[in-house]
Amino acid sequence: MSQLIFERGTQGHRGVALPKLQVPAYTLKTKLRAEKPQLPSVSELEVVRHYTECSQRVKGVDHVFYPLGSCTMKYNPKVNEDAANLEGFTAIHPLAPEEDVQGCLEVVATLEKYLTQITGMDAFCFQPAAGAHGEFSGLMTIRNYLKRHHEDQRTVVFVPDSAHGTNPASAVMAGFTVKQIPSNAEGNVDVEALRAMADETTAALMLTNPNTLGLFEKDIMEITKIIHDAGGLVYYDGANLNAIMGIARPGDMGFDVVHLNLHKTFSTPHGGGGPGSGPIGVKRHLIPYLPSPRIENGRIHEDCPESLGRMKMFYGNFGVMVRALTYVMILGKEGLRRTSQVAVLNARYLEHELSRNYDMAIDQPCMHEFVMTLKRQHHDLGVSAMDIAKGMIDRGIHPPTMYFPLIVEEALMVEPTETEPKGVLDEAVRVLSELLDLAASDSQALRACPTTTPVGRIDEVQAARHPILRWQKGNE
Repeated sequence: MSQLIFERGTQGHRGVALPKLQVPAYTLKTKLRAEKPQLPSVSELEVVRHYTECSQRVKGVDHVFYPLGSCTMKYNPKVNEDAANLEGFTAIHPLAPEEDVQGCLEVVATLEKYLTQITGMDAFCFQPAAGAHGEFSGLMTIRNYLKRHHEDQRTVVFVPDSAHGTNPASAVMAGFTVKQIPSNAEGNVDVEALRAMADETTAALMLTNPNTLGLFEKDIMEITKIIHDAGGLVYYDGANLNAIMGIARPGDMGFDVVHLNLHKTFSTPHGGGGPGSGPIGVKRHLIPYLPSPRIENGRIHEDCPESLGRMKMFYGNFGVMVRALTYVMILGKEGLRRTSQVAVLNARYLEHELSRNYDMAIDQPCMHEFVMTLKRQHHDLGVSAMDIAKGMIDRGIHPPTMYFPLIVEEALMVEPTETEPKGVLDEAVRVLSELLDLAASDSQALRACPTTTPVGRIDEVQAARHPILRWQKGNE
């Protein structure tokens, strides 16, 4: 196993030679000094080798097939980066006068125009920094709307049992009570259960369509009508928009609020802690209740009396907006539609090929993603979804999402996205088929994976209960 940077070096080695001090030295008072950092004594060459080695350990969509279900880890075209790194964008300060940033304001306005056309909404706010933040902001907008219409009795948010975990968390953070809606045998919302639960306490329903089983909610018009008839609003989790972009619009399905993941659907960098962008779109009756300030007609409007206020400093992660706008403008209307079609085609092809050996959670044609269940293999062979996922790492494929949605036992959730060619999908089928063969012939070998990584199979229970999150001298 290679060494950490803290374990390298020789006392006295330096990686940089600083010029002599040109001003009088100043020493802080002892009580103001921080503890001396335990930095390694390494040369420039050792530093370069360390970071180069770190970069080679990274598994991202630029390195390997990355079928992380529900996260839409699609390739990020480098032209997006070129646009976002133009000096006219990178050299702008967020406190610059309006007249000096008209180009930036035009980017926001143009992206808003396109996103309203794609989703069927009437306006967007770009403040939210990521998807979960978008959920929270959207729910706070709903809460603000209900409060100003004296609907304080509406405290319940419905969430399907297959939903992303952020949905109920966001609803609770926004001050609502969460009630779970069961799925039916086909993997969709149980409409009759929803109808029985909707009443005068209903604030909203949170739903993604296609849902997290990768299935289109065929009763969506009835679902949104039930909530509206009860006096509530309907919230669209945009995590799975990649399946319907340019084909169907949430606004036409009856949704009142949406959040989008620009760092998923619109091909801007995803993962590594950010930055992300989770703008929220609303129908016309909710526009006054959005976060402020609002950007309209090249002006920044701070005076928004019914707004819920700021959800983030300034106006959002602007560089991500530039990347998303570049992506949308290059593809255009037909290109976005084609993107969704190929995403669904790739997922259905992969689902069909894998169904020869793997059990699908729901026997229905998927949209952009699908869920397999290793329940049978776990019972018969003693191998789990986790074992298969670890085996994929040794064979150069990033694992899919594991153990989600929670209603599927031993789940693997696969989303190939539209950016992968058929050859990559065929290789994934070969690898996953080989892993099942290994499970049958030598399950212990599979349970030992991964064996090619700097850190092998860890004790997951101990890692969760007693995590070591930073290096400390003596822990070598």
